[in-house]
Amino acid sequence: MPYDAEILVVGCGNVLFKDDGFGPAVIEALETYFKEHEDERPENTMFIDAGTGGPHFVFSLPHDSWKKMIVVDIVEYKAEPGELRKFEVDEIPKGSYENMHSWPVNQPLHELNEKIDVMVIGCKPKEISAPNVEMGLTPPVEEAIPKAIKMILKEIGV
Repeated sequence: MPYDAEILVVGCGNVLFKDDGFGPAVIEALETYFKEHEDERPENTMFIDAGTGGPHFVFSLPHDSWKKMIVVDIVEYKAEPGELRKFEVDEIPKGSYENMHSWPVNQPLHELNEKIDVMVIGCKPKEISAPNVEMGLTPPVEEAIPKAIKMILKEIGV
């Protein structure tokens, strides 16, 4: 099992479709942060750019070492573009959190949450360009990255 850590921070999304790349952008920013603050990097945590493979992590059986999974992704909810919110799995209404192929993944998240602590740090997107390829985040979503990092650092105890 290549993901042998107590805490997994999983950035989900497709960088080809504007704000859908939020999750991978946050993981990249976290890696940059820990290059500059290497002494703060927790040994029990892995940061994973899952791209569009997020369901792989949700549907996989958890490793015995897993204690917490933090999913970082865009979430459609009533807010201004770029607003962040921590969603507990029980708060995610059916059909409100789906991957780009419209697979509802909230039920598997609920099942995974029975074994480990699972949460979603969601950012309200401004624009998802799919099926048109448009690289780069919109300004409000780009500006949300430092706040997302602070939320994640708090969750992982840094």
